[in-house]
Amino acid sequence: MSMEITFELSDDDLEHFRKVMLTARKKAGNLKESTIIENARKLLHQVSHSGTSDFILERMNRLETLIGMILDTGWGLEEEDRDRVLEALSYFSEPEDLIPDDIPGLGYLDDAIMIEMVCRELKHEIQAYRDFCVYRAAESNRLGQEAMELERTDWLEERRKQLHSRMRRRRHRGKGHGGGSSPFSLF
Repeated sequence: MSMEITFELSDDDLEHFRKVMLTARKKAGNLKESTIIENARKLLHQVSHSGTSDFILERMNRLETLIGMILDTGWGLEEEDRDRVLEALSYFSEPEDLIPDDIPGLGYLDDAIMIEMVCRELKHEIQAYRDFCVYRAAESNRLGQEAMELERTDWLEERRKQLHSRMRRRRHRGKGHGGGSSPFSLF
């Protein structure tokens, strides 16, 4: 039988997690990018073999997305955004986190909370990356190309075309609602 437990983190609790993150970032400051990513992947591997809760597993999937944002050459994350993601991943390079990982049921809870906080902070970057991945998969199916051949610039160009098309459709619909163009229209 399962049981659901919910809790709310206060502003003081969140501030405590922020301080822990800043400390971890400082400690990981000299680590190479590859080491930070390797440490995050080790955590993913440990959690996947731990039999932990769905709550934690769901957050770990988000961690995989963050790693993908860094490693996906087609996405080409800009330097500033890349640094933010790497700083977020640096927490998982800290061997002594808030709750020791070997405590059954709770060991990865602090990691899951930290992932949740990071994902809220990076929500726009994550959503853009997911949109790009969906675009790349759809284009790969449509064009028969290898998905990894498509790049961020292709996606941006496609988004630009979509926005222009939507703008023209809206403009066209707007002309139909009042029997012609606006009396203030210059066109």
